[in-house]
Amino acid sequence: MSALGNNDRLVVIGASLAGLRAAEAARAEGFAGEIVIIGDEKELPYDRPPLSKQCLVDGAPIPYLREERTYTESLKATFMLGQPASALNAAEKTVIVGDRPMRYDALVIATGASPRYLPALPEAAGIVTLRNFDDVARLRQAVESGSHITIIGAGIIGAEIASAARGRDCQVTIVEATEHPLERALGRSMGSLLSEMHHRNGTDLRCGVTLSEVRTLSDQVTGIVLSDGSEVATDLLLVSIGVVPNTFWLQESGIELEPDGSIACDEHLQTSLENVYAAGDVVSWPNALTGRSGRLETWTSANEQGAVAGANAVGGEGDRQPYATVPYFWSDWYGNRIQFAGTAADAVPEVVHGSVEEDKFVVLYRSGDAVTGVLAVNEPSKIMKDRRKIRNGATWQEMVGHYRGIGAGAPSRAQQPAPVV
Repeated sequence: MSALGNNDRLVVIGASLAGLRAAEAARAEGFAGEIVIIGDEKELPYDRPPLSKQCLVDGAPIPYLREERTYTESLKATFMLGQPASALNAAEKTVIVGDRPMRYDALVIATGASPRYLPALPEAAGIVTLRNFDDVARLRQAVESGSHITIIGAGIIGAEIASAARGRDCQVTIVEATEHPLERALGRSMGSLLSEMHHRNGTDLRCGVTLSEVRTLSDQVTGIVLSDGSEVATDLLLVSIGVVPNTFWLQESGIELEPDGSIACDEHLQTSLENVYAAGDVVSWPNALTGRSGRLETWTSANEQGAVAGANAVGGEGDRQPYATVPYFWSDWYGNRIQFAGTAADAVPEVVHGSVEEDKFVVLYRSGDAVTGVLAVNEPSKIMKDRRKIRNGATWQEMVGHYRGIGAGAPSRAQQPAPVV
């Protein structure tokens, strides 16, 4: 039940998935007061994962999260779009929107993150990032032209865009500074194994090199020079090297920030300020299920955190719920569905089901007798069950025994870790 009254106001900064879920959860909690959702873009909340998937590949329209009438009929929320918040005054319980203060009784910050940019890049056409729907139009035009696209960063988004571009017969080069792509997310062996998909599908993946020079002609990018001296002709240069939390507007607010700029929250997603909560890419919090503190830049986490933050923001002190999760993300590369739940561990993971050669398998990660993570390639029916098992503390013997019971698959590479190159 809501602890805020009918005359109180919940303000949500961020017209995103996390922000929308916060507002919906507040209503579900019984909050009958005013809800104001503030967003820096002019669009109503839309889904971001399709930007590098359906929108880029198929030209799909803006993937709005809800029908517009939902916001007035059931959510009963007021939107202030195209008007980013610029400051927070905790003492007066106000946020500055445009040029005027907006009072709040409870506040949820869900401002997300922005693409990390390389500061030495010149001002030239053809150098882009991908974060919102406006970016998709520029990328899609290049992808449709069959041109040469160079991607800086072999992470999830870079890989998805490479896949989309190869599907339209573009020449694609990926430049990755580390020797082992996706090592932090999937571990060295599995990150290297999945990266083989790029080579098999005609993408030129270059690891262990960095960008040294960008060449332009008439303010249009024409090519790059890498740290090993090699040159790559390119019509479009996409920078995909991670994101930074959108907290620059909070620098003078007194809110506690982590060294990476994210908002420090407790297990209830409450910030260091009274009646101020946060959700999504902007949050760093202690995850009791993994024993780690930090951020999760995933759709699933934004969805879950938004609901918890919204309910806790309007609920009573004794009704607040902690947020703990088994992390989960998915990605689509070259027609393959890649899913991961949990965290990668130091021990070499084991393929327990299926065939690596056929790009259809399940991998388990362990720490001692505990299963810490599961990677599934083209096995969508298994991953969510395994995620629940990890959450419930299933042991290594239990999960391996389950897969042995349904067949171990091809034994050649399937029983061996991916080669480290």
